[in-house]
Amino acid sequence: MAPSTLILGLGNILMTDEAVGAAVLKHLEADPSLPDDWLLLDGGTLSFTLAGPIGDAQRLIVVDAAAMGDAPGTVRIFEGEAMDRQLRTHAKSVHEVSLADLMDMVRLTDQLPAQRALIGIEPEQIGWGEELTPPVATAVPRASAEVHALYARWVDTSPPPVANQSDP
Repeated sequence: MAPSTLILGLGNILMTDEAVGAAVLKHLEADPSLPDDWLLLDGGTLSFTLAGPIGDAQRLIVVDAAAMGDAPGTVRIFEGEAMDRQLRTHAKSVHEVSLADLMDMVRLTDQLPAQRALIGIEPEQIGWGEELTPPVATAVPRASAEVHALYARWVDTSPPPVANQSDP
């Protein structure tokens, strides 16, 4: 089965809590019960090359550090248009391209996944370092569970695939 759900982890693995997206991907990779239609992709610090995989996906879950004004380690889910609003409101990015820019590129090609979400994890510290801070490290299993929960809910509410019908 071709992957139809893209789990995209974002962040710089050399910048403490900015690496949380990659940490969640590693946590998910260790799960032997991953669905066959998942593609886990470390998007690093973003680039326009990610537009292809996003446009190819039926479902998109992005995991990233997100400054939301919450306590460090807080996990919040922004789904569909709430994700779009969150990206517009907090569009500051130290990356080559912002996630909002990338989503706009995909939107222009009419390939933006209808089922999409951002799982944001409030960082405690963004600075040089290869370890997550304790509150953010504690959030990794919770964020992984949220990925599974979103997927399960989406699959339960997805319409069945349309069968190809041929004329007699």
